[in-house]
Amino acid sequence: MPQNSLSTAFAGASLYVLDDELAQIVNISMAIEMPLLLKGEPGTGKTMLAHAIAESLNMRLIVLNVKSSMKLVEALYLYDTLTRLNDSRFGDSKRDVSNIEDYIKMGKIGQSFVSDKRVVLLIDEIDKADTDFQDDMLDVLDQMEFDIIEIDKTVSAKNRPVIIITSNAKKDLSDPFLGRCNFHHIAFPEPDMMREIIQVHFSDISKDLLDHTIKAFYHMRDFREIEKKPATRELINWIRALKADPDFRVKDLVKGDVPYLGVLFKKSPDYTVARNLVSRMRL
Repeated sequence: MPQNSLSTAFAGASLYVLDDELAQIVNISMAIEMPLLLKGEPGTGKTMLAHAIAESLNMRLIVLNVKSSMKLVEALYLYDTLTRLNDSRFGDSKRDVSNIEDYIKMGKIGQSFVSDKRVVLLIDEIDKADTDFQDDMLDVLDQMEFDIIEIDKTVSAKNRPVIIITSNAKKDLSDPFLGRCNFHHIAFPEPDMMREIIQVHFSDISKDLLDHTIKAFYHMRDFREIEKKPATRELINWIRALKADPDFRVKDLVKGDVPYLGVLFKKSPDYTVARNLVSRMRL
């Protein structure tokens, strides 16, 4: 049996509402020590899930933000040649310039391997990377070791991290990559689930405000002309803005007077479309 069993179960966190299906795939992925690949539109809570797991299980969270130009070695380690050169030239460092290992710094994956305690490793937006990066990364994560060629040393993981990988599905991932991960698609929350999420963030919210903000939010998400639909974080920030405005009245929403559209819509064309359409909105 792998070192992590279902006896250490993730059941959500203080600000993360978890459905049963997601809880099951998270816990079984930890138990059988496989990476969990999460797909879904931005704002569905993929990244926040890793934060919630770390909080719930009292683990350190290490985040690798994948860039399109990133090479795998950057995620593993960095050989700081510039610092070594400066130390060699100026001779005022306590480091031994002949010892290359003093100039090796761990990248995010490397940090998760050398940690004395098990950590949560979030590999965020893997779809930005090329196929070679994706497949080579999973080779490293399968073997739980990598080589530092400059010092001819193999780094082996002290503890296998809990690995969460996110993708916004902007481009397809390779079949070998998909075959080596568990998978879950996080759909955008239905209104009932969104109610639970909002009540977790605003325990004192009135029923009137909760009902009408959620109704208005989903109505605006249905505007066909909108390119970037507002996500959960925009709704939370919008409610925060409404609550902070002493002049705001819920009845204004009912009449189609929707303030602070800039909190919900972050692109100029979307903002213009929303401003034109909300005036016709009746709740």
